[in-house]
Amino acid sequence: MFVTNNSTKSRQDYQKKLTGMGIPSNVEEIFASAYSSAIYISRILKLPGPRNKVFVLGESGIEQELRTENIPFIGGTDPSLRRDITPADFAGLADGSLLDPDVGIVLAGLDFHINYLKIATAFQYLQRGAVFLGTNLDSTLPMSGAFFPGAGTCSVTLANMIGHKPTALGKPSQAMMDAIEGKFRLDRTRTCMVGDRLDTDIQFGIEGGLGGTLAVLTGVSKKEHWEAKDAAYVPAYYVDKLADLRGASS
Repeated sequence: MFVTNNSTKSRQDYQKKLTGMGIPSNVEEIFASAYSSAIYISRILKLPGPRNKVFVLGESGIEQELRTENIPFIGGTDPSLRRDITPADFAGLADGSLLDPDVGIVLAGLDFHINYLKIATAFQYLQRGAVFLGTNLDSTLPMSGAFFPGAGTCSVTLANMIGHKPTALGKPSQAMMDAIEGKFRLDRTRTCMVGDRLDTDIQFGIEGGLGGTLAVLTGVSKKEHWEAKDAAYVPAYYVDKLADLRGASS
C-alpha cells in the first residue's frame, strides 16, 4: 500500500502518478493524508450538523477527498480568497459578518496560495471554537532536488496564535496507522514501512509496532542522521534507492 502525507493530490491523482512511473496500483491501495482527514472528520469526529462544515487551508486534493465523504467545506481553492486583505475584511472578520456560522472545523494542509486573508479567516473560526486539524505537520517538502515549505508551515502560524498544534492525520500520527490497519486488515508484525524521512516514515513504523522499517537514501534523511548519538528514530534497514529492492530476494 502507498501512504503519503502530501495533501495537494487526491488518491486518484496519485494513482495516475504511480501508473506514469510504471508502478501498478489501484485507488484503494493508496492512503493519503487528505483521505485520512476526510475519514477522520466523517467517521470519527462526526460533528453534529449544521456546524460541521470545514474551512480548508489547502489545495484541490483535500477538496476531492472531502467530497468523497460528502463533507461540506469552504475555502481551499476558492479564488475569492486569493487576494490581499482589505479594511472591509478586517471589519467583517472581527464582527463575524464574513464568517459562515456552520464552520466547525479548520483543516490545514499544504496551501500553495497561503496568504494573510486565509490565515486571518481560519484564526477567527478557531477563536469561535472550531476544531483544529492538520493533514500533516511536515516542515519541508522535497521537490526538484531541493526542499521547500511543507504543510506544517501553513499550520504553525495558527498554532502559534491559539497555543496548540492541530490534531495531525498524516504520518507519524498513529490515528492514521489505526485507520490503515482497519481498512486493510494488515498484520503489523509482517508489515514493513519504507520511507525516506526519520520523523515521519520511520517514526510512523516504529511507533506503529510494525515488523520492520526500511529507509531509502533518496530523500530527506541520510545515514548520518540516524547514526548520530541523539538520533530519536533508527531504521532497522536501509537501501540507497528503492530500486535496490528488486534484488533483495537474492
